[in-house]
Amino acid sequence: MKPARPAETLATAVESHALHALILDQLDADQATDVVPIPLAGISAIADHMVIASGRSSRHVAAMAEKIGARIKQEGFGNVKIEGLPNADWVLIDAGDVIVHLFRPEVRSFYNLERMWGGEGASAVNAKTAPAAPAD
Repeated sequence: MKPARPAETLATAVESHALHALILDQLDADQATDVVPIPLAGISAIADHMVIASGRSSRHVAAMAEKIGARIKQEGFGNVKIEGLPNADWVLIDAGDVIVHLFRPEVRSFYNLERMWGGEGASAVNAKTAPAAPAD
């Protein structure tokens, strides 16, 4: 039998999951591409979840970051820290239990964070962005 989790830890886990779901929902609404969620619980102490996504342009990346920050605050999860908005090539959103990286596609392929964090085999949430099968 597994030991029981303390109520505070369970509540934190539920909040973390709700925040993660909210971010994924907002990214879908904002038409983010190549969304890859990476679970960090038990791997890193910095957060429970990491989400990596791309935008079509710097303007799209900046708009997604601002909308995510506003939605998190509106839903009562508090303020977030957003880094990289002026250039918006790579924007980092620190929402506490969830870290979000938003990239322009060229910048994302250069840094390849999925590989660094073990998410290279993770399938993208947004299937519209999956590469087409080669024509026979």
